[in-house]
Amino acid sequence: MIDHTILKADAKEEDVLRIIEEAKKYEFFSVCINPCWVALAKEHLAGTSVAVCTVIGFPLGANTSEVKAYEATDAINNGATEVDMVINVGALKSKQYKKVLKDIQAVVDAAKGQALVKVIIETALLTDEEKIKVCELAKEAGADFVKTSTGFSTGGATVADVKLMRETVGPDMGVKASGGIHNEAQAKAMIDAGATRIGTSAGVAIMEGSTGAGY
Repeated sequence: MIDHTILKADAKEEDVLRIIEEAKKYEFFSVCINPCWVALAKEHLAGTSVAVCTVIGFPLGANTSEVKAYEATDAINNGATEVDMVINVGALKSKQYKKVLKDIQAVVDAAKGQALVKVIIETALLTDEEKIKVCELAKEAGADFVKTSTGFSTGGATVADVKLMRETVGPDMGVKASGGIHNEAQAKAMIDAGATRIGTSAGVAIMEGSTGAGY
């Protein structure tokens, strides 16, 4: 259930390779890396069950829909099988719901039949009403998951947000909790609230029952 994550701007190739080796060792669901490392991850994960996940419009979500769609296409061509895209937060808060829907739809269309799409809604910046609305829009657009956070904003995943997201999207859509999940107890609490995937850089700490500094 873990997307083993390294998204820091200063992550070196050796750091990405370490994450890849850890993901293979613990059989994590995927590695979640910046787009520039996708081809590297595909090469080193060939023949394993670990998926290659990357991020789109990250971390602000303020790119145009056309750029996000191109970025998703490029990532998929390089070997990504999952793309986590950030919504246009400003458009949502401006109640420009058609624009938000179109933005998500652009990435869903680009990934159709090739990669799973997770929609990062950045819960720390939203009211509960906005969280519910954007989850409904993501579901309408045909996304596979809604995801709490980038890990680069003012807060990360909370049990309350995961529960609200699960209640909104129903039982069949994925919910990914990410941001600030450092240990096994936190991960289990998110799963109990309805998360079907955990995004964290503390995957090894979670597996070993210790506390990591995770994203």
